[in-house]
Amino acid sequence: QVQLDESGGGLVQAGGSLRLSCAASGRTFSRYFMGWFRQAPGKEREFVSGINWSGDITSYPDSVKGRFTISRDNAKNTVYLQMNSLQPEDTAVYYCAAGPALTTTTHLIDYWGQGTQVTVSS
Repeated sequence: QVQLDESGGGLVQAGGSLRLSCAASGRTFSRYFMGWFRQAPGKEREFVSGINWSGDITSYPDSVKGRFTISRDNAKNTVYLQMNSLQPEDTAVYYCAAGPALTTTTHLIDYWGQGTQVTVSS
C-alpha cells in the first residue's frame, strides 16, 4: 500500500514557476514508477510527466517538454515536479500517481494522491 500526499500548488502569474512535491508512505516507494497527471475542469485527466524507479528515465508530453522537470529522492520517499514558464492552459488539479511501470495512461496507475490546485493567471 502506498499513500501519496501532494503539496506546492497555488496561484502564479503567467511565466512564473511552481514546485510540486509528493510525499509517499510505504517502504516500497523506490519500486514504483511515479508520475504526475493533471485535470482541468471539463477535461479528462492527462499525463504530465513520469519517472522510473531509479530516476534515470523520464517522460513528458510535448505540451510541457522543456518547461517541466520531474525528479525523485528515494531516500526521502518524495517525487517533485518543477514547473517553469507556466501558462494559463497549465491551470488544473495536479495529481501524483504511482504504478508498477512507466506509463502515460491513467488505467495503469495503482495509487493516486488527493490532488493540488495550480492556477496560472494571464
